[in-house]
Amino acid sequence: MRLSKSLSIVMLLGLFTACTLSYAGEAKSPLNPAPGQWRALHLINYGSDEALDGLGKEIPVLAGMGINVLILEVNYGFEFKSHPELRMGQAPVTQAGARGLVKTCRENGIRLIPQFNCLGHQSWSKQTFPLLTKYPELDLTPGAFPGNEGIYCREWDPLNPKVYEIVLPMLDELLEAFDADAMHVGMDEVFLINSEYSPSTRGKNPAQVFAKAVNNLHGHLVKRRGVEMLMWGDRFIDADVYKYGKWEASANGTAPAVDMVPKDIIICDWHYELRESYPSVPMFLQKGFRVLPGGWKNVDATKALILYSRDQKHPNMLGHLFTTWSGRKQWSEFPPLVEGLKLLKQPTEQTKKKQDEQ
Repeated sequence: MRLSKSLSIVMLLGLFTACTLSYAGEAKSPLNPAPGQWRALHLINYGSDEALDGLGKEIPVLAGMGINVLILEVNYGFEFKSHPELRMGQAPVTQAGARGLVKTCRENGIRLIPQFNCLGHQSWSKQTFPLLTKYPELDLTPGAFPGNEGIYCREWDPLNPKVYEIVLPMLDELLEAFDADAMHVGMDEVFLINSEYSPSTRGKNPAQVFAKAVNNLHGHLVKRRGVEMLMWGDRFIDADVYKYGKWEASANGTAPAVDMVPKDIIICDWHYELRESYPSVPMFLQKGFRVLPGGWKNVDATKALILYSRDQKHPNMLGHLFTTWSGRKQWSEFPPLVEGLKLLKQPTEQTKKKQDEQ
């Protein structure tokens, strides 16, 4: 059958579009982890190109073990152009250094996600990090706690618009440098909202304040930039309901914020102790979030969390996140990672049944 000239052109355009979309999809595929399971590793203390080069040498080994997602906590250890005054370290990571690690990760099928701690963790011990050192007026508790005595970590003021004027361009730089399609924003272990020493939040609803901070970041990253947003889940867990304690759960009123934020946020629900159950995992799943549970150095606790999470048999259960919290190298020998990956690779009962039927 002969086609009209106009119809032929339409079909050719359609074929071209389909091929283009197919090619684009293939080009982006290395960004995405294996369907159905994230086997993720969270790392800190890689604040220079030299450190990234060293990490890059271990990437093929980690990939061979099964790691397909790497969350790299960068924070202020980057050569920021928008705010060079906030760079941390003598030789922070450059865009070239970041791109080198991206290339290595993609060659090995690993999705690389940068992290920048937002709101909390703005100090450690006596050291206050660059944002609140250079802009002390952005401190949530300005002038209080000299030498950081009497607090866990300093926090920025989530109600001060200048915070976002400074920080959001920095997040954009990290997304560009790591050519990333996701960002981890931290948000864990926040204790100072509604503190008597916080003039901006004193007397305000802590959940509403926390939700506003989350929504501000989500509005920029997800709605404007079109990337995925990950965050720790502890401030969404009510310590009066879930008996985890004030670290793994919130005892300062932020927990109701879980119902005030978008459900497309990926919740990294960390638990480091051996327990009979981890009820916050199904709580987040039932509320519609995708969940990436995270363990740490206790091998038995890591395995228990993996088994409990897998038993949920929920489509929004992403897999597991291995956290490290040290400067140790040769992560391929980290016992929770070694044993946890073995467990993750074991087929579930459902998978075994399908294999038997075949």
